[in-house]
Amino acid sequence: MITFLEYVAQDLLDKYGTDMSGIAVVFPNKRASLFLNQALARMAGRPLWSPAYITISDFFRQHSELTVADPIKSICDLYKTYGEVTGNVGETLDQFYGWGQLLLADFDDIDKNMADAHRVFSNIRDLRELDDLSYLNEEQKAELHRFFANFDDNPEGLKERFIMLWGRLNDIYNQFKKKLHSQGLAYEGMLYREVVEEDDIQTQYKHYVFVGFNVLQKVEQRLFKRFKDEEKASFYWDYDRYYMRRTNEAGNYIRRWLDRFPNALPNDCDDLYENLDKEKEISFISAPTENLQARFITEWLRDGDRYKDGKRTAIVLCDEHLLQTVIHCIPNEVESLNVTTGYPLQQTPIASMVTQLLTLQTEGFSVQEQGYRLHYVNRVLRHPYGKYLVPDVAEVIERLNKERRFYIIPQAGSLFEYHPGDRRHLPALVDWLAKTIRTIGVNGAADKDPLFEESIFRMFTLLTRLSDLMASGDLEADKIIFRRLLTQLIAATSIPFHGEPARGVQVMGVLETRNLDFDHVLVLSCNEGNMPKGVDDSSFIPHLIRKAYDLTTIENKVSIYSCYFHSLIQRAKDITFLYNNSTKGSRTGEMSRFMLQLMVEWNHPIHRQTLQAGQEPMHCEAHAVKKDEAVRRKLDGISYFSPTAINTYISCPLKYYFKYIAGIKENDETDVDDVDNRMFGNIFHAAAQLMYEKLLPKEVITAKDIDYLLKTGKSARPTPAGHIPATLDDVVDEAFATELFHQQAGSRKHPKLNGLQLINREVIIKYLHQLLRIDRRMTPLCVIGHEFDVRQTLTVKVNGTEKQIETGGRIDRLDEICLNTDCSRLRVVDYKTGGKAAEPLKNVDEIFDPKNIGKKSDYTMQAMLYSLIEARHDPEHNPDHRPVSPALLFIQHAGGKDYSPVLSMDGEEITDATIYEKDFFRNLTEKLEEINNPDIAFVPTDDWDRCKYCPYKQMCGR
Repeated sequence: MITFLEYVAQDLLDKYGTDMSGIAVVFPNKRASLFLNQALARMAGRPLWSPAYITISDFFRQHSELTVADPIKSICDLYKTYGEVTGNVGETLDQFYGWGQLLLADFDDIDKNMADAHRVFSNIRDLRELDDLSYLNEEQKAELHRFFANFDDNPEGLKERFIMLWGRLNDIYNQFKKKLHSQGLAYEGMLYREVVEEDDIQTQYKHYVFVGFNVLQKVEQRLFKRFKDEEKASFYWDYDRYYMRRTNEAGNYIRRWLDRFPNALPNDCDDLYENLDKEKEISFISAPTENLQARFITEWLRDGDRYKDGKRTAIVLCDEHLLQTVIHCIPNEVESLNVTTGYPLQQTPIASMVTQLLTLQTEGFSVQEQGYRLHYVNRVLRHPYGKYLVPDVAEVIERLNKERRFYIIPQAGSLFEYHPGDRRHLPALVDWLAKTIRTIGVNGAADKDPLFEESIFRMFTLLTRLSDLMASGDLEADKIIFRRLLTQLIAATSIPFHGEPARGVQVMGVLETRNLDFDHVLVLSCNEGNMPKGVDDSSFIPHLIRKAYDLTTIENKVSIYSCYFHSLIQRAKDITFLYNNSTKGSRTGEMSRFMLQLMVEWNHPIHRQTLQAGQEPMHCEAHAVKKDEAVRRKLDGISYFSPTAINTYISCPLKYYFKYIAGIKENDETDVDDVDNRMFGNIFHAAAQLMYEKLLPKEVITAKDIDYLLKTGKSARPTPAGHIPATLDDVVDEAFATELFHQQAGSRKHPKLNGLQLINREVIIKYLHQLLRIDRRMTPLCVIGHEFDVRQTLTVKVNGTEKQIETGGRIDRLDEICLNTDCSRLRVVDYKTGGKAAEPLKNVDEIFDPKNIGKKSDYTMQAMLYSLIEARHDPEHNPDHRPVSPALLFIQHAGGKDYSPVLSMDGEEITDATIYEKDFFRNLTEKLEEINNPDIAFVPTDDWDRCKYCPYKQMCGR
């Protein structure tokens, strides 16, 4: 195949020889110039003086004294102009930014198509005035009549208000251009129009060669005509006769230009312009996912060794978000790859780091505490780039979280210096962000990661540009507006790939394929909505008005993309189109309209195929773990078994293995300052202890004492003169401070709670009230101790030898109820804040039966164990070995009139736990011996309901 650019190169050599120093070749985009230059060098066969290569944009910029303003500057100036003209100061810059881009695009379109802005936005008050507009032809007048006819019967006066807005848009347009011009700036359309409206264009070259254009806007048409009339230009058109027929929109524009700007190549050349009617290998392949399309690349490149054809092979992305996946799917055989599409800055780690840094400065800073919340500091430090900000970052994270320093006070001048959110301090914040990004770049440079370096550079450049705009007064915003604006700018920024464009397999977007020909083409995501892309009518100028004034419309955009589509395949040998055929919500997986058109109009067979994953998900199965030497060695080293560990084994021996033998920790996704169920229980336990120690009498608590505390919320103890009595609120706040924030007990100043923490605080106060009402029924009572440990040593037989094992745990509360009565007895009380209460059991054997785990038999086992140890082995709190009752106090279920927390066995309350001592320890010893028995494997539970919330269920495939 001889490519279009090779035909152009041969024609230029035939006409100008090897000295083209006075010639400039003008392209719509830069990429084609590299391929043309390579073709010229190869076909000349000897040294030559190459022509200059410029884009049409370069040409206009070279011939103007104005400079095209960057998009941020343009929007900022347009925003100011909008406010000055309309007096609307209520709209923030980030709110304006989106539709400001639309407005700027409209102004650009007006100027590139050299429309009269005053007439487009004119204040037409009477439809009859249309008859006097001699500058419009009859077709244009008809379009305007059709538009305004839609508002004739509108009682709300929409037509009048819309026309009034048009009048203001004209003022905005003129004022905005003046503002830019006074600074030596312009937007692209403004600059183009100024160039072509000059009487004389001082050209740098003798002759201009315009290659591969399609749609021509009015400024380009006028330029082409002037140079044609001055005999300074020649034109090379790339097309195929297949779509030059009137019925195909792909040739709409080139059909117009061939007569006005004659083709320098012979139009009767069949080899050049008669290719789409030739038979080709065209395949349409549907796939259920985008990733599956990308994975097909490997097979496609290897098939027929397409990858060996290098630059003759192209992978075209209709959806450029697929780039990251596509790059990972390139097979190892491909030695050279050229990527022309940019990598989205939004998908790089530095973008997420900037987001975290901004969040740290906004939600992450407590004004009251004058410090950063640990939760947000963790996010920054745990980021992949956190190691470039703080030396030994892992140790710092561990220390901060271990100490529970929930508020980190920033030091002035430090890396994490705080910057207030008002407009006056915003420039300092942006400078801080840029400085922080630079620090990351400098400290990470040793890794020699190109993507890291480029993304850091792009982000640093973006931030310094915003800083410059603030310094010059062009950008005025507060922290919130700036944050939203920066997010939009990051989303619109991409990182270019560096490489040798004329070598290797080409990965490109649709626009980069212009004027290029390939032998093998793979088009990904060729769905309706991607091809054609961006064919909406987002504009302040209604469609019919745009059409009347020859501005860009949807029809124009569709025609352009149709030309891209057909020119991409016209000279290729084989073309494969992939599209997503899945349906998600209202989005249906339809192939592009151009594919459907090709199926109808093309006279050769098209192969239809469907991709399927061809994979089955891996299923993990739970297998018993035998007690090999390593496991036995681990068991031999365990001398203490907590009730939790024993209950874990009863529930599922394999779970016990994962947790206690293999040491696999449960995934803790709870934020450090969140109050999860475990932390809620800890705070409640601490608050209950403080309530009894500080607010109620130590010796005997009466119903009167509890009534006073419930009524006033104040301490029932005598208060020394000059002292303020402690309150229930005080002890709850102290519990939060010690348990959640790890403050020293007795601290007077407590950190401010966030919203969820305040809600939990109110619930805990409610639970304490409930606890007091329950205890009132048992008065007079005495609380003997809170939160203390009890232990007992058991002897078990392992492999014929005796082993000493310690068991026990921490008792929440030991009290004596019904003092000075016949019913007086000790209780071991275990507070439970969960929703499900333990059910009564018939005998001790049921406590150790795995089938009763759902009845909360694990709670019963723990309470019984603590009570038995307390009755026999606690000389400090129970020196006389008085009988002890086990009690589980479920706060949420304690509102019933006859509620009693004391456990029952076979329908009878347990007044003395030692009655069941023999049976209990027999079962416990058997269970401990079973755990240590080398012949009994750790097997998974048979009850799959227990697996629903097990942290290890994925390892078992459940």
